[in-house]
Parts: sequence; structure tokens; C-alpha cells
Amino acid sequence: MFPGGALLLYDERVLASFVGTVLTICGKDLRIELRTREIVTTAGFFAVLVTILTAMSFSKGGDDIALRLAPGSLWLPIAFASILALSRTWQREREESALTGLLVAPISRAALFLGKALGIFLFLSAVECVVTPLVALMFHVDLFAVLGRLAAILCAGTIGISALGTVFGAMTARTRARDLVLASVLFPLLSPTLILGVAATSELFNGATFDELRSYLGLIGIFDFMGLLMGVTLFGALLDD
Repeated sequence: MFPGGALLLYDERVLASFVGTVLTICGKDLRIELRTREIVTTAGFFAVLVTILTAMSFSKGGDDIALRLAPGSLWLPIAFASILALSRTWQREREESALTGLLVAPISRAALFLGKALGIFLFLSAVECVVTPLVALMFHVDLFAVLGRLAAILCAGTIGISALGTVFGAMTARTRARDLVLASVLFPLLSPTLILGVAATSELFNGATFDELRSYLGLIGIFDFMGLLMGVTLFGALLDD
């Protein structure tokens, strides 16, 4: 009698089931990480080490030089930490045929992709919460003055890294030299996002307002959308192959 209402109710149930699957996949990765603490600890330690070495290498410069070096010193550890996080999270899926269990489960491949990408996003965000104050401290950046705008730039860049990283992490999960292959394939594809992130952060540290950063955020958003679209449409085919 009310076909429109029934269809709307069906769509709401499908959406709720899809979102629930995404959160379940992400929650699984988070629970494993809370027990082991290996991804955030390893990637975070590596990121901190890179930041400290970079700061010590250019410690003789003044504040102007420090501000020019700070954006690269922030994004470089994030880029390398992403490889460590992606490698380990897919290594877990290889152990004891966990990936096979996910593939035979009656769940959407798109939901599986988004759940894994959300987990990577949260892992990298945790690393960024450690690295960002350290960069601000060592390169004399007034973090509180730029925190909101910097968070927007980091969030936008991390979405793209997580999306593309999840896609190509799945593609290389079954290869023997997966760490080398993942880095070789992923870094060239992430270079636009990383370059835009460094450029936007550099402008921010030199006093750019949020309106002046809109063009950078818009370009990063385009790459984020392309990565998410690629993952949603191609993730199932990559896993099945």
C-alpha cells in the first residue's frame, strides 16, 4: 500500500547493514591493535626517529629555515609510517588464512575496503598525534595558532593515503616481497597528495588563512575521491584475483 515507504525502509536497512559491516571490520583491526600495539608503536617510533634525525641534521639554521623544513619533516615520517602500517595490517590478514575467511564471508567488498581503510586512517592519525607536537617543538612552530587548519590538511591527506594504501596493500598482500612492491607502487601514486600536503603545510606555517588553503584542500580532496572510488569499485576484483 505504501511502496515508497517500504522502499525507503529497505534502503535504510541496507545502509545500516553496510555501515555496520564497515565498523565491524574496522573494530576488528582496532581490537587486535589494542592487544598487540605493534602497528602504532612501530610506525610511531619510526616516525619519531625520522623527525628527530631531520631536526638534528638542520639544527644550525635559524627560525626561518626551521619553518621551511618543518612541513617536509612532518609529512616524510607520515609517508614512511603508512608503509609500515599497511604492511603489518595486511600481514595479519595473511596469518592463519584470515583473509580467506573475510573473502568467503557474505559481506560487501566495498564495505571490506572502507573498513580496512578506516582502520589505517585511525592508525596513521594516532601516529600524527605523536609526530605533530614533536615537529612543532623541534622546529619552533606555534602549534596552537595553526592547529585547526593543520588538522584539516592532515585529515585530508591521510584519507588519500589510507584509501590508495588499502587498495594497493590488498594487491600486494599475496606477493613475497610485498613491502618493496608496496613502496615502489604506492609512493609514486601518493606523490600528488604528499606534495600538496607539504605545500599546504608550508603556506600554513607562513601565515596562510583557511581561505587561502582552500585550493590545496580542494585538490587533495579530488585525489581522495579518486582513491575512494578506485577502492570501492576495484577492491573486490583485486582480492578475487
